[in-house]
Amino acid sequence: MPLAPAVGGAVIVVVGAVAASLLLGVQDLAPGAVVDALLGRPVAAETAAVVASRVDRTAIGLVVGAAVALSGVVLQGLTRNPVAEPGILGLNSGAALAVVLGIRVLGISSVTGYVVAALVGTVVVAVLVQSLTMMAPRSSAPVSMALAGAAVMALAQGAIGAVLVTDRGALDSFRFWQVGSVAGRDAGQVLDVAPFLVVGALLALTAGPTLDAVALGDDLARGLGQHVVLHRGLAAAGAVLLAASATALAGPIAFVGLVVPHLVRAVVGVDHRRVLVVSAVLGPAFVVLADVVGRMVSRPSEVQAGIVCAVLGAPVLVAVVRRVRGL
Repeated sequence: MPLAPAVGGAVIVVVGAVAASLLLGVQDLAPGAVVDALLGRPVAAETAAVVASRVDRTAIGLVVGAAVALSGVVLQGLTRNPVAEPGILGLNSGAALAVVLGIRVLGISSVTGYVVAALVGTVVVAVLVQSLTMMAPRSSAPVSMALAGAAVMALAQGAIGAVLVTDRGALDSFRFWQVGSVAGRDAGQVLDVAPFLVVGALLALTAGPTLDAVALGDDLARGLGQHVVLHRGLAAAGAVLLAASATALAGPIAFVGLVVPHLVRAVVGVDHRRVLVVSAVLGPAFVVLADVVGRMVSRPSEVQAGIVCAVLGAPVLVAVVRRVRGL
């Protein structure tokens, strides 16, 4: 499909997701009441509070969805691994562990501090997972990378649990990161991570030619005039910045970076320039809709968006691994 119709369709999905997020939840709202609240017209105090809360969580969901989807596209392209994704590779868990240690040891309490800690954790885990994958046979790289990521994720989650059990203050500060959620956040926090998000998004969105060249092999990429090491490094930096920023905002939300790129490729093909653009639009819709589903399935309580994304993404992971292995 040409790029313009694909982007247009993704935009329509995003608009529908935003409308659903504002209207649906534990308490459904009438469209007129939502419009009045958004325009500052007189409405019931409870309605105004609900709309304000939903605007915040919708804004966070849009930003996180775009960041994680773009990060997933870049990671899959750089590693030439169809299951590469920040959550599956353990990057989100590494970022979360770094945030916990920052809270416990350094007393970090600002979103900017969380991002810096998350960046360190993401880089360390990325190096560790890649090192473990390189020890396995090349033919089993997709499965080996997923297993390495799962192992590192389990190790990080265990370490997080150990820290939180021994420090009630850290537990209280970190609680909303445990499963990944866009609820209870202030949209203003996006401004705290905006520099990281902007730089990461620019590096990712301009990485299309590099990813296309890398897909042909490093030797051919060099033959096409690509400075492979430099361009790989810039693209990887963009993926890390986006993953760390998303984790700092909403906690470890996994599978978005796996599901969205594969859906997009099925529509627009394998050209990374197209995949990056459409994923940046469709990723936000995926997270926002996951948040809406989480509100609807267990009224009057809620299921966090991270759990819904995992439920939707796990079957896709199994299908991709089976296809890669030819089972």
